[in-house]
Formats: sequence, C-alpha cells, structure tokens
Amino acid sequence: MLMVSIVMFIVGNFIFVLKYKHLLVILLSLEFIVLSVFFLMLIYLSFIDYDLYMLMVFLVFSVCEGALGLSILVSMIRTHGSDYFQSFNLL
Repeated sequence: MLMVSIVMFIVGNFIFVLKYKHLLVILLSLEFIVLSVFFLMLIYLSFIDYDLYMLMVFLVFSVCEGALGLSILVSMIRTHGSDYFQSFNLL
C-alpha cells in the first residue's frame, strides 16, 4: 500500500511537470497528488496509532484548494475562451 501511494505521488508530479498546456490537466494532477498524500498520511497515522482527525483537516483544505482551482478555471474559460495557457498574454 505504501509503494502504491509513492508511485501515485511520482506519477502525479510527472504529469504536473510535463502536461502544462491546459489548466484542467494541471488541476487534475494536483488533486491526484493530494490523494496520494492523503493515502500516505493515512498509512503513517494508522501505523503510529494516532487519531485520524488530522486527516479531516487535510481533506477540508484539499476541498478548499479544489474549489479555488475550479473557480480559477471557470473565470479563465469565461474571459479567454479556453483553458489553454498559450491563448492569453500575461503582460
């Protein structure tokens, strides 16, 4: 189980680094990384017999991060027409 979550984390970072053209793919890879970190924390906290309340706090912050990412995606699509990063100028 530990190896699976480490591989998930590495694959999520790999996708985040290589697929930088669309914001939706970046947000999905970030959520995949958050899911792998959640599994790692679950394994670690279960191993040391600690309360799992910290996982609830982590899930609350990850949901807030996801909602913020989706709001940025929606505003970008409304203003620029797509989530393609080369379609708008930062200057």
